[in-house]
Amino acid sequence: MNTEERVVAVHGLPVRVVRKAIRNLHIGVYPPDGRVRVAAPLRVSDGAVRLAVIGKLGWIRRHQMRFAAQQRQSAREMVSGESHYYLGRRYRLRVVEHDRAGRVMLRGNTTLELHVPCRAGVEYRTRVLLGWYRKRLRELIPPLLAKWEAKLDTQVSNVGIKRMKTKWGSCNAEAHRIWLNLELAKKPIQCLEYIIVHEMVHFTERHHDGRFTALMDEHLPRWRAYRDELNHTPLAHESWDGH
Repeated sequence: MNTEERVVAVHGLPVRVVRKAIRNLHIGVYPPDGRVRVAAPLRVSDGAVRLAVIGKLGWIRRHQMRFAAQQRQSAREMVSGESHYYLGRRYRLRVVEHDRAGRVMLRGNTTLELHVPCRAGVEYRTRVLLGWYRKRLRELIPPLLAKWEAKLDTQVSNVGIKRMKTKWGSCNAEAHRIWLNLELAKKPIQCLEYIIVHEMVHFTERHHDGRFTALMDEHLPRWRAYRDELNHTPLAHESWDGH
């Protein structure tokens, strides 16, 4: 797909404009600092983009304020005493060194034990913990899929998990494929459920329009509360260099 990219200023606000072969203009505000990105059809002029952004300035500012207020973790050093999250609960990390391969264990509701070989570095420790998060998330997904495939009368062909810098989830509506952000393993279970339902509803309605909102209201009436809960839990430390 051919694309054109440039940055324009709207009331002093830098806006990254990406033009490509799409039908509708979309404005997004992304963490951690609320940068603004516009995906626009090739035929749309800079003037039309500026007008669209001006019309959404209040909405953009609210999102930027929300990101500015959101708690963020410092860079993780993977040492004993650090705070790490699983399903919305905070755990203290306890690093146990031994002569075997890395693994993770939960000790009650307070401690997350990271077992690693002696002299294992931060990169190895991080890889072991992320692998554990991925495995746990894989275990949580199937019952939620079964529940919502029945409720929404649709099928999900595949669920992928990956680290995403700007989205909690995405989907390919035609292929009925969903991608989930690995960070969801750290969030409350209702946040994971909300993202799964959100992406599955996109199988029926592609855009965030009135029909999409009506479907979410019908099937998951508390979805706004879950969205807000998700967006107010601590963000992981990231470089956030993504598109």
